[in-house]
Amino acid sequence: MHIEYNNAPETGKGRALTGMTTQPSMIQASDVTHYYGPYPAIQDVNFNVRKGEVLGFLGPNGAGKTTTMRILTGFLPPSRGSVSLDGFDVVEKSLEVRKRVGYLPETVPLYTDMTVTNYLKYMGTLRGMPAGRIRSRLGEVIDVCRLGDYRKTHIGKLSKGFRQRVGIAQAIIHEPEVLVLDEPTIGIDPIQVVETRNLIQELGRAQTVVLSSHILPEVSMICERVLIIHEGRIVAEDTPQNLAESLQGVERLEVEVAGPSADVLPVLQKIDGVISVSHRNNQGRHTYIVQARPGRDLRDEISRAVISNGWSLRGMQMVGMSLEEIFLRLTTQEDL
Repeated sequence: MHIEYNNAPETGKGRALTGMTTQPSMIQASDVTHYYGPYPAIQDVNFNVRKGEVLGFLGPNGAGKTTTMRILTGFLPPSRGSVSLDGFDVVEKSLEVRKRVGYLPETVPLYTDMTVTNYLKYMGTLRGMPAGRIRSRLGEVIDVCRLGDYRKTHIGKLSKGFRQRVGIAQAIIHEPEVLVLDEPTIGIDPIQVVETRNLIQELGRAQTVVLSSHILPEVSMICERVLIIHEGRIVAEDTPQNLAESLQGVERLEVEVAGPSADVLPVLQKIDGVISVSHRNNQGRHTYIVQARPGRDLRDEISRAVISNGWSLRGMQMVGMSLEEIFLRLTTQEDL
């Protein structure tokens, strides 16, 4: 399967993204392709990231996310195409790009025999920061990443979640304009996942953030816009809401009815225009997802059917596709 859903910058299925202010582009990727030997990891990738935007780079394992992240940060040159960050080409002006980027790779490059403080000082020195600025920035970064109780702790003694925080701290110590995070919550426990997400959301208020992940809730909770990559190609790019509206193709209603489900289900299924009905029972609360043909508003018909049978209609609302449904539809071999 290959879906050319959208491969043009700042558009969603051929239209401008809605509900977003226009900002200058911080990152521009044009026809980016990279080969490992004869095999393409990514092919003809095009996208823009606006200044101050939090972009979710979503795809299954092996889709090309990490390769793209490495190219964005100047760690890997593209085989073909170009990437610029804040106007600087990532190949020709690699040092200028690295000054402006904070990078958290999937495997965090930590020196486990160093304390948190010494490691962050070392990373600041590597980035050419003056000693005075390192000292003042150190306290700020430790506070932001909530590492205050671990300043003098050797990194090798930290849990994976706190090592991840140290990795984020080294990525932001030089106050980069762009923060690139590759699978930032992989392998950490649920509590640490929530804390890391909250931290990323805080950082996103001041910086442009590109976040790669294969974890759907992570992207939908943090990111303003989603870019989905599959088999090295971008297959969709838009807000989660716009993706749902464009891909849905049917009208969906969530209906809550107080009545015997064995009777309610066939009545809803027989309404003209209904494609399918699924039933959910959540601790005695019976809801039905009714899928109707495009353009059909069945709310009146459903209301009459429920009331005429003597049941109580407790709620009814339009529902869209979840990001998980969008993701599966775009990255599986199902016939669209």
